[in-house]
Amino acid sequence: MQSRSKALLFWPVLVLVALLDVATKAIAVQALSPQRVPHDPLGNLVRFTLVYNPGAAFGLHVGPQSRWIFTALTIVALVILGRLYLATRPGDRVRVLALALVCAGAVGNLFDRLRSTMGVVDFIDVGFGDARWPTFNVADMAVSVGAVLLAWVLWQEDRAIANGAVGGTSAPLAGVRPADQGDLV
Repeated sequence: MQSRSKALLFWPVLVLVALLDVATKAIAVQALSPQRVPHDPLGNLVRFTLVYNPGAAFGLHVGPQSRWIFTALTIVALVILGRLYLATRPGDRVRVLALALVCAGAVGNLFDRLRSTMGVVDFIDVGFGDARWPTFNVADMAVSVGAVLLAWVLWQEDRAIANGAVGGTSAPLAGVRPADQGDLV
């Protein structure tokens, strides 16, 4: 995959998933009650419940400055992910897809943090009866799927290195150019 085709995978996935996240959150805000009353058109397994999360995943909250702390952390994460993308060698489509998904989710939730003091809009409520997973959104799904894909890619690289394979599909460090493993960027 040339640099151009790498971008043709990364950017459309990032933009489409981020737009899907923004659109579904807008629909949730319009259609769901802000009093946390669950709507269960799919039964008890999947419900839709409007929740504003001022913190991060799983309700992690660090006080009144959570919004700005997580905004800053997200921006730092996006810079690191951008460097990983730039270090990705041509042909590593799974890594490109994984990075696009994680970036899309980060952008979607960052948009919420910047747009509203109430927090990130979460609305997908999954579980059985009272045993519920923390409420989440499309951005959270993208981050989760992307992280699993990225972990799988890294695991495959480690296996290849352990088995004596020469060279991976991407630079091992974000600061290393894929074309010349000896020089730092």
